[in-house]
Amino acid sequence: MHMQVKKWEMTLPITLEEAWQFFSRPENLGQITPPEMNFKVLSDLLSVPMYAGMVIRYRLTPLLGIPASWVTEITQVNEPFYFVDEQRFGPYRYWHHEHHFEIKDDGILMTDLLHYVVPFGFIGKWIDKWLISKKIDQIFAYRKNILAKMFTQ
Repeated sequence: MHMQVKKWEMTLPITLEEAWQFFSRPENLGQITPPEMNFKVLSDLLSVPMYAGMVIRYRLTPLLGIPASWVTEITQVNEPFYFVDEQRFGPYRYWHHEHHFEIKDDGILMTDLLHYVVPFGFIGKWIDKWLISKKIDQIFAYRKNILAKMFTQ
């Protein structure tokens, strides 16, 4: 098993409460996901505050136009400082994504820490190196760009 670990940080000029209100709502994920991924939350969670045990269903087109279903569970919540989502069903063998929010002088430091494993052994490792890892980096670069536009206007 070859586990990848990725980390992204971004400072946003917002309050801790504003950060939590935006990032803890699954329906906001579509706004910060590249449009070509056709990301859609299937679960009806518009009025439900995030909680440990929450299961969220998605449909998306992550790579090469191939549609995928994805189910994640929110496994940890420490409002308003962090939450963790883990894949229960989907394209990865393992997916553990931590979202951290820390107060700084100039706003909120948002940190994403991702641990993941692709399926298919050495073939999956090769595909990850040449395709999946780069795609994940592109998704988070897109998010950083969109969030900068959203929260600095």
